[in-house]
Amino acid sequence: MGQRPESSEYLNELSKYISLVPTEGDICTIFREQTDEICSFISNLTEEQGEHRYAHDKWSIKQMVGHLADTGRIMSYRLLRVARGDTTPLAGFEEKDYVLNANFDAHTLEKLLAHYKLVRESTQALLDTLPEEAWTRMGTVNNGAISARAVACLMIGHDLHHLNILKERYLI
Repeated sequence: MGQRPESSEYLNELSKYISLVPTEGDICTIFREQTDEICSFISNLTEEQGEHRYAHDKWSIKQMVGHLADTGRIMSYRLLRVARGDTTPLAGFEEKDYVLNANFDAHTLEKLLAHYKLVRESTQALLDTLPEEAWTRMGTVNNGAISARAVACLMIGHDLHHLNILKERYLI
């Protein structure tokens, strides 16, 4: 599915992530290539780098990788629900609470990266098997309407946002 969502298919506040998704290329292919890029980038970091924070009140790189895995799992569930036509409203989630209670820093960066990769591979399997009509189905998440293709683009844009933060603020 190559077509990007219309702005009416998601809350305006999500445009900061969805606008990061390349306009050219198939969403499934972009997702797959992004998984490879992020996994390759993070696999080149050391355990010491994984513990780095660019400020005392910011997440460590390990916590960020854990956050990406958690968010990916939540977004994949949202994608499944919307794509399958489930119109039951879904609540938002508090990302800071997830990171606070996960104890990501107790795990190796390698283990956290493996977890992230598994979540992405599972989501990729879902994306690759969605029928064409599922991409434009609408659901409700966090009190706003959203399409399945917007959820997929949100996942891509969210991870790209965090990859950019890693490159710009953590590894300078």
